[in-house]
Amino acid sequence: MNAANRYFVDTNILLYVLDAKSPVKQRVCRNWMDHLWEHNEGRISWQVLHEFYANAVRKMGVPVDLVRASVQTYILWQPVETTPGLLQRAWHWMDEAQLAYWDALIVAAAERCGCQVLLSEDFSHGRRFGTVLVANPFEQPAGGHVSYSKDAKQPEDIHD
Repeated sequence: MNAANRYFVDTNILLYVLDAKSPVKQRVCRNWMDHLWEHNEGRISWQVLHEFYANAVRKMGVPVDLVRASVQTYILWQPVETTPGLLQRAWHWMDEAQLAYWDALIVAAAERCGCQVLLSEDFSHGRRFGTVLVANPFEQPAGGHVSYSKDAKQPEDIHD
C-alpha cells in the first residue's frame, strides 16, 4: 500500500456514522468509511477507539453491543499504540502548532502510521502538520484529492 493512500480517521467521523440525528453528516461519513474499507486506506489509534466508545455509549446512547461490535471491526485497522515516542511527538505538535494535548496525539498518531491525510472536522481543512494534511470530510468528496490550503493556519505561521 502506498502511504499516499492512507487516511487517519478522527473520532468524530466514526460517531457521525452512527448519528441518525445528523442524516447528512451520517451519509457523508458513511461514504467516506465505505471508500476507506473498500480500498483498505483507513487507519486509527487506540485513543480514537476509546473516545468513540465513550461518546457513542454515554453521549449518544448507542446500544453497547453495537458500539462493541464497531470497535471490534475498527481493530482490523491495527490501531496505533500510545507509546513514549508518540507522547514526545505529540508534545512537539503542542509546542510547534499550539495544539491541545488530545489533538496533538491525533496528529502524532497519523504521522506514526504513515498517513498523508487526517480526516477530521476538528482541524482546519487544508492545514498541514509535517507530512499530514487535514481533510474535512464535509468539504472533500470521499477519496478525492486533498489540497494544501494557503488560507489554513499552518504551524509555521504561529511563530511569525
